Amino acid sequence: QVQLLESGGGLVQAGGSLRLSCAASVRTSSNVAMGWFRQAPGREREFAAAISWGGGVTTYANSVKGRFTISRDNAKNTVTLQMNSLKPDDTAVYYCAARIAVWTSSVYVERNDYPYWGQGTQVTVSS
Repeated sequence: QVQLLESGGGLVQAGGSLRLSCAASVRTSSNVAMGWFRQAPGREREFAAAISWGGGVTTYANSVKGRFTISRDNAKNTVTLQMNSLKPDDTAVYYCAARIAVWTSSVYVERNDYPYWGQGTQVTVSS
């Protein structure tokens, strides 16, 4: 069983930055791929970013590409989402997700790919 705990959400003005962190209860170096998803009010949960267990492969949704950066520190069992140039459309609850990876370079972008989820952290971007 993997437990995930997000932190770092809050209220920020458009154009600002936030840094989200996700702490995992399991050694993330143990072939665990990670991802970030987000869910805005009235909308389905959508993919934002993902990273392979070794950290060498990342992928992003088009809506955040160039503004968000996902990274991980397997020594600390954490994954981070650095969010820059935030827009009001980025307002959502952000969720950290994890799964056992098939390959070291595997990244996963579908909700159903991930069996383990955090409780989420609210990000609100004001205009």
